[in-house]
Amino acid sequence: SVMDVRFFVNGRMQVELERVFVIVLPWADPLEDDMEKVKKRVIDIFLSLAVMVLILWWLIPIIALLIKLESKGPIFFMQLRSGKNNKPFVCYKFRTLKVNIESDEKQVTKQDNRFTTIGRFLRKTNIDELPQFLNVLQNTMSVVGPRPHMLQHTKQFAEISQYYMTRHYLKPGITGWAQINGYRGEIKNKELLLKRIEYDIWYMENWSMWLDMRIILLTGLKLIIWDKNAV
Repeated sequence: SVMDVRFFVNGRMQVELERVFVIVLPWADPLEDDMEKVKKRVIDIFLSLAVMVLILWWLIPIIALLIKLESKGPIFFMQLRSGKNNKPFVCYKFRTLKVNIESDEKQVTKQDNRFTTIGRFLRKTNIDELPQFLNVLQNTMSVVGPRPHMLQHTKQFAEISQYYMTRHYLKPGITGWAQINGYRGEIKNKELLLKRIEYDIWYMENWSMWLDMRIILLTGLKLIIWDKNAV
């Protein structure tokens, strides 16, 4: 019989010869190593504490006041998202939309009429994502990793691509390889989804501390030059 290796087509393979047999093994991801996991976690904690101490302690009261002055509702938007091993977790953000009943199902678009004025600014500048550093400290997210999606979208996307759930082997991130390569914001079609999956899996296979540092620096640069794909 012939082994079906389609699962490995988009990734690297390790081929070994054993007498008359050819053994095909999946390439071990860098983050399967316990020491590499510790390194990534140390970076996460250090960066998150730095953001908390230098930025969030004074920014949260200001953003909270602006949100409250414009619309009724909570300061933070807390939503169940798909985490590592597809385990749901509560993801934190500053609230950018008017309180509505579609928030757990309807994807946010650029012309979404649910935006508040301050919410549109927070979303465009990515300031709305800053509370996710609390998620990082809770160990439900990493600074860098595949972006988490709402539970309903995870179910839909998994039906579109057999490789989609592969990205859940890692903790989700505030930013990621797909995002700095232009694949962020609204997912309008199947092609955009497949490209994100491709970049997320590439990140999993090629992770290093220096790759994370590069992604973080490029994310900061995109914030400065105003990413056109931001919603």
